[in-house]
Amino acid sequence: MTADQEMNASRAGESIPDRRSGRLSRTFGSRSAAARTSVVFMVVALFVSALTQPQASASSPSHLHAPLAELESHDVLDAIEARARALAEEPYRPSDHTLPEQLASLSYEQYRAIQFRRNRAVWRNESLFEIQLFHPGFLYTEPVSLHVLQPGDESRIAFDRRYFRYVPPVDGLTGDLPDDLGFAGFRVHYPLSGERKTEFLVFLGASYFRLIGPGQVYGISARGLAIDTATQTGEEFPAFREFWLVKPQAEQNHFVIYALLDSPSVAGAYRFEITPGPPTEILVEARLIARNDVEKLGIAPLTSMYHHGDTTVRHVDDFRPQVHDSDGLLMAASNGEWIWRPLSNHRHLRVSSLTDENPRGFGLLQRDRAFEHYMDMEARYDLRPSLWVTPQGDWGKGRVELVEIPTDSEIHDNIVAYWVPEQAFKVGDNRRFSYRLRSFDQQLPEATSGHVVRTGIGWGAVPGQNNPPSRSKRRFVVDFQGGPLASLSDEAKLEAELQHGSGEVTDLLVTPLPDGQTWRVSFRLAPEGDQLVDMRLSLRLRGQRLTEVWSYVWYPDALQ
Repeated sequence: MTADQEMNASRAGESIPDRRSGRLSRTFGSRSAAARTSVVFMVVALFVSALTQPQASASSPSHLHAPLAELESHDVLDAIEARARALAEEPYRPSDHTLPEQLASLSYEQYRAIQFRRNRAVWRNESLFEIQLFHPGFLYTEPVSLHVLQPGDESRIAFDRRYFRYVPPVDGLTGDLPDDLGFAGFRVHYPLSGERKTEFLVFLGASYFRLIGPGQVYGISARGLAIDTATQTGEEFPAFREFWLVKPQAEQNHFVIYALLDSPSVAGAYRFEITPGPPTEILVEARLIARNDVEKLGIAPLTSMYHHGDTTVRHVDDFRPQVHDSDGLLMAASNGEWIWRPLSNHRHLRVSSLTDENPRGFGLLQRDRAFEHYMDMEARYDLRPSLWVTPQGDWGKGRVELVEIPTDSEIHDNIVAYWVPEQAFKVGDNRRFSYRLRSFDQQLPEATSGHVVRTGIGWGAVPGQNNPPSRSKRRFVVDFQGGPLASLSDEAKLEAELQHGSGEVTDLLVTPLPDGQTWRVSFRLAPEGDQLVDMRLSLRLRGQRLTEVWSYVWYPDALQ
């Protein structure tokens, strides 16, 4: 079975760790025992650590260190926050857990051969939700601790080899495994689109989790927190160390998960209120305590992959026209603008930002849903979800930062987006953030403006032209569709508003396309030497903006 076939099996409720579980995440450095200052490749899942629980501070209210099952629901997060604060007041202690060598050295194929027994699912036949568990091993060498919370009872889910089926080539492992292994993570099943329960949510590796709605397959990942991404000191990967799963009532259509996060620089308490179904939503509450100064705090991080597509300007030897989990960053700014920044697989690491105060939302989208644009029956990139972050309350000044990392393979996650607060996060600081995370397809219902459906880039020469210009001269084609544009006739006098930071722009034209639904803006750009060109483009009618803002940065070294 290929990795892509495994993704489809996952969609059918037969989930096993797929290409994403073993997918490599490219980061600008990684901080462990020593800082690295060059781009390196890291396996994100290697940073999951087992929890060491300190006692709560003696000055804390008594209920903060009471058994969680005895607390009211609104006090549970306070209690976990107290544990996080106690962690942050002590030097960081990495896990001393040692996984047996026969598990740590498992290959991907061997790890796949360890299968969870469905009839052992947590809450089976007791709830609309069921929890299945991931075995430690392969990349997942430092297990997490799992608990079930219900009125009057908190129980730890202890490792039991009877949860799993060990088939060849790992059928000989069972007799040598200790009883305190713990679990690598867990996945959640629910009747998303019928009576049969299928998987829609996974927590596996560091602070990573994935969610889908009906008709979608896994692609983009969310993370609990990003620390110092794309910095010279190297990225730090916080990890969820411990989870508490609150048992829902029999017919309840939502449930709650609590988590304790830890890393060398930050400890935190999280609450996830999960509501599956169209769309799947998670209300996230994060309470963070700084153990050390943080150069760059990334809130509500999203991680994805873009290998090639509309913005690719070099030849890719692939039968598939496009390969990506996401094709653009969308931001709803506080001034009412919707800003669309198409993704690219650049030759060098690129970091760009959209500044704002109290943004209305942001997300990474898979806007192109046409199968014929991917032609991949295994990966089904046309069914990958988009994820949208809606802040709850005011987040203040800051920026949505987009990190685009070069990749030569679709197995690498190379796109990261997150919110960076302007206010520094210093040792001893406490910070709280709340946001709603939502899965959807290509378009948000609240985004009613005309939107970009295609970005094309090519040589700016005219076919057959004598003395053609340098290949540095580019022609851009941006197609808009939907919203107010749908009601316009071909005779409408639309105007393109184009702003650019440098270079010379010529031949700016607006043209209706033959489909009667799409308007095309085309122009030629001559950059100034090796200077990047930051551009903003939208369509107006008699001074009124009808579309979102296309925002793109052209890097001349893309042609090298």
